[in-house]
Amino acid sequence: MNASQESDADKRGQALSAQRFQMVKDIANELASGDVVFPTSFDAAFRLRQALQDPELPIARISSIVSLEPLVATKLLQLANSALYQARGAPAVDLKAAITRLGIKLVRTTALAIAMRQLMRSKDLAIFSDLATALWKHSLKTAAATRALASVHTRINQDEALLAGLVHDLGAFYMLYRAAQYPELCVRPDSMRFLIMQWHESIGVSLLGALGMPEEIVNATIDHDQPRPAPETIQTLADIVYIGNILAGTHFEWLHQEVNPNAGEIELYRKRFADLLPEIESDAQEMQTVFS
Repeated sequence: MNASQESDADKRGQALSAQRFQMVKDIANELASGDVVFPTSFDAAFRLRQALQDPELPIARISSIVSLEPLVATKLLQLANSALYQARGAPAVDLKAAITRLGIKLVRTTALAIAMRQLMRSKDLAIFSDLATALWKHSLKTAAATRALASVHTRINQDEALLAGLVHDLGAFYMLYRAAQYPELCVRPDSMRFLIMQWHESIGVSLLGALGMPEEIVNATIDHDQPRPAPETIQTLADIVYIGNILAGTHFEWLHQEVNPNAGEIELYRKRFADLLPEIESDAQEMQTVFS
């Protein structure tokens, strides 16, 4: 490499570093002000979730609210009749029957899952499509794992655990969406891996808080990728998210493809919960079918 090429490379490297720093700074300012900007499709589905916050809403009112979002309504019917939730007997043939079967917590979670899927498919994330797709699949598999762990090993509500697993990496989704506004990051999509590794957890916690997610969900996502002593028994939602994230693949499975999935702590957890792995895999595939 001649001196001119070295100078150009240095300039590009400096520009990349500057835009990395600027993006993190801009996101921090947005979260501090509460001015979080998402695509219209995400906002619409999230507003639906907010409208359903009252646990005492009658089924008829929930149905009328949900019916205003045809995509959410369609997915609720599909989910209610999927292998994940279909009860014995007749299938749910209308929205009221689907909501009755699923419950309001799962209706809210479904709205959020659809919002995340719409975000992933937005044109803003096209340059990062490989990362976004891997992240989406990892989020669904973690949700399947947290649901199974809660159901089999704790008395924690499995729908709450599913929600925590689904949103545990929402900070990474948001970083990918925001990165589209920085040219140096767009032309070097692999550079986002390093940035996400460093910041997605803390940004995710602040983002979930800014979006008004329940405190127990926000707290459960804190340091979910940071190694910790293995609990002898699963006692908290944070334990469920931590272990579910591991069972979904590895820490940062979608970032570190070179990580040995059977190494160290990961191998121990997969052996300990081996009986759940087929169910997790099957449920994750079912979720992909429903939400795709």
